[in-house]
Amino acid sequence: MEQITGQPKARAIALLPILVFLALYLGAGIWYEYIEPVEGQMGFYVMSVVVAFGLALIVAFVQNRRRLFIENIQLCAKSIGDTNITIMLFIFLMAGAFSGIAKAAGGVESTAHLLLNFVPGNFAVPGLFLIACLISMSMGTSVGTITVLVPIAASVAQNAGLSLPLTVGSVVGGAMFGDNLSFISDTTIAATRTQGTRMQDKFYANLKLALPAAVVTLMVLFVLALSGAPADLGQFDYSLLLALPYFLVLLMALTGRNVFLVLGTGITLFFVLGIATGTTSLSKAFSAMGTGTNGMFETMIVTILAASISAIMRDGGGFEALLAFIRKHFKGQRGGRLGIGLLTVLMDVATANNTVAIVVAGPIAKNISEEYGIEARDSASLLDTCSCIAQGIIPYGAQLLIASAIAGITSLSIIPYLLYPFFLAVAVLAWIAMGTKRA
Repeated sequence: MEQITGQPKARAIALLPILVFLALYLGAGIWYEYIEPVEGQMGFYVMSVVVAFGLALIVAFVQNRRRLFIENIQLCAKSIGDTNITIMLFIFLMAGAFSGIAKAAGGVESTAHLLLNFVPGNFAVPGLFLIACLISMSMGTSVGTITVLVPIAASVAQNAGLSLPLTVGSVVGGAMFGDNLSFISDTTIAATRTQGTRMQDKFYANLKLALPAAVVTLMVLFVLALSGAPADLGQFDYSLLLALPYFLVLLMALTGRNVFLVLGTGITLFFVLGIATGTTSLSKAFSAMGTGTNGMFETMIVTILAASISAIMRDGGGFEALLAFIRKHFKGQRGGRLGIGLLTVLMDVATANNTVAIVVAGPIAKNISEEYGIEARDSASLLDTCSCIAQGIIPYGAQLLIASAIAGITSLSIIPYLLYPFFLAVAVLAWIAMGTKRA
């Protein structure tokens, strides 16, 4: 057993566990999506990400022979017990309960229907984009927003003779905007906790990238709307009372309230209002909260496994090797920011899951940001933004697969109409190129 002192020496081979994970997960995804499809399943979700990470962790244990088995266990325990990891896990649980009770109480549909009643027929497509932005930002989930709004978007496109891929692409773009900025999104939680920054700081950092891209997207959609026929959206039933908790949660988050207080308030309001209005019962409310938290278990296990693998790879010199590569090929803050962005995009392309991409890339991005003097809010913003760009474009991601399945079109046909993710990518590259620090 070698003597272990100070900073570990750079060893590229220490990155083998993450390469094993990517090979297993990406390989299985490609195989089951394009070569041997499994009926009724999305190819990239046949192999559980937990299984792939579990096998990668075994490789990490076997490989790191400079420490005894129990010492590797201690490394994992120390990493899992980090304050940021613990907070992240608790927030995931509360976010899952919030999502479950909000859906059961009818808050999602009421909020969407309320906003749809204010959209003029001439501007159906830009209106759907804006509504997707607001719903996703309030719900904290792009997939949930797409599931709610794409059926409406498809009906609007059919009735008004609008381009179906354009209409669906606008909803997907708006959903990614909200997912990127939401305070209760799992991507925001992962990005801020891995980088050690406040959610509101990351929000305002993100806003300077996301808002210009959204405004340009909206302008293009308005121009396209003026040249098309008006759509009859019809009238939608809603409960203003059940929509209010979402807006209150959003307002509390924007004013910098503690995220636990924000989520706790939202859960309590939807629980009470759902039972009071008769949209749910006591038993169904508890069951919905349980279902919501169950939906977060995989993300929580992935967080624990990724923290463990990262600790062993760091100890083995893997992070030092990666930093040495970045030092050689990426110079200055521009290079550091570009390195974080590229790393996140590659992880998302490989995993087809923006939260997993952030959890994996987060510890490495933290090292890069410290090395290059990049502010924590900026590295968190890059992690979240770049993962949302990639996730919003890849045709095998859950967002496009679900949207295309609901609309009855291929995911590839939607990609040319994903205006917002492409404009957001331009905004990120422009910001990196300018190389200016935010005040």
